[in-house]
Amino acid sequence: MVFHPFRNVIVCHMVPGSEDKVGPVFGHYDGITRPQDLGVIGRVLLSHDDLYIHIVERKQDPAISGQRRGLPAFEKIAEAIGPYVTPYPSYWENPSHSVAKEFYHWVPEGDVPAGGELTVIVQRMKPGSEPDIARVFTESDAGPLPRETGVTGRWLYSIDDVFVHLLEQDREMAATVRQDHESLRPAFAKVMEGLSPYVSPYRPEKWQAPKDSVAHVFYRWQAEDWRPED
Repeated sequence: MVFHPFRNVIVCHMVPGSEDKVGPVFGHYDGITRPQDLGVIGRVLLSHDDLYIHIVERKQDPAISGQRRGLPAFEKIAEAIGPYVTPYPSYWENPSHSVAKEFYHWVPEGDVPAGGELTVIVQRMKPGSEPDIARVFTESDAGPLPRETGVTGRWLYSIDDVFVHLLEQDREMAATVRQDHESLRPAFAKVMEGLSPYVSPYRPEKWQAPKDSVAHVFYRWQAEDWRPED
């Protein structure tokens, strides 16, 4: 059985082009502190247009582990990235309002290949449409498509009008799908059609193909002294 970390997904605005300012801040503090002592085993920072996406990976849900403390040096990090990273939601009042809400997840039953490749897809969504989006994926994930494309896990999050889709796939099968996308086009088209009333490109004027909705990884950290069996 493949281990899936518990993930918090933080979404903010970010000044476009400031990845080289934000990434080194986390590189510095991840190097001099031990986030894993607080249950944090990995971190991925991504950008998409003017969005900052921060995925915090933990051994397990803090509600279960009881490890609810924030990141080491949180205040210093927030101060250093403050000129570049600002709140996204219109209702923002405190840092917890930058955490996206998970509203759907799916993992296959039984043994699945290890070494999943994580893709983060970002789109706009009709606020309040989480049940409709979840329904479309529930129907699709009940069929053969996830297994045919090597999906080892799917998690959907929302924050204000932003929809974040975390997709884990077996690396070899993901590469095969990219090379032979045409054979699966009808199945993908059915999912896209179902989502179309609720989901659209984040920047329609820039969008030309599905790859234009994929966020770009600009920083990644993983605790070297931790393994899933720990």
